[in-house]
Amino acid sequence: MSLEYPEDLKYMDSHEYVRLEGEIATIGISAFAVDELGDIVFIEVPAEGEAIAQGETFGTIESVKAVADLYAPVSGTVIENNQAIVDAPEQLAGDPYGEGWLVKVRISDPSELTNALSASEYRAQVEGS
Repeated sequence: MSLEYPEDLKYMDSHEYVRLEGEIATIGISAFAVDELGDIVFIEVPAEGEAIAQGETFGTIESVKAVADLYAPVSGTVIENNQAIVDAPEQLAGDPYGEGWLVKVRISDPSELTNALSASEYRAQVEGS
């Protein structure tokens, strides 16, 4: 199966992605992470108004295979979480980059994304090409 990595996103080594629109970062997990996890059964993300810090755990995702921490790619304040995905985590697999986003954050420092990976860099890392 060929996995997609949209070019307009920035990717982290820990498999989260960021879509930056102004000062709002939409955060989710990559198709690679979804594929590796398998059937996702539980997602925990912070509530609106909570602060997250780059590199720190901001939630968890549980599948039939494993439980994994979610790491914040940027620092900021959560302005929205995707309650639809929290309520029906199995839906994440169908559209990880669209309807499958996890949280939206008002970022405090856009320069934190300086070391994020481009789509081609991330693809090379996870596919070994």
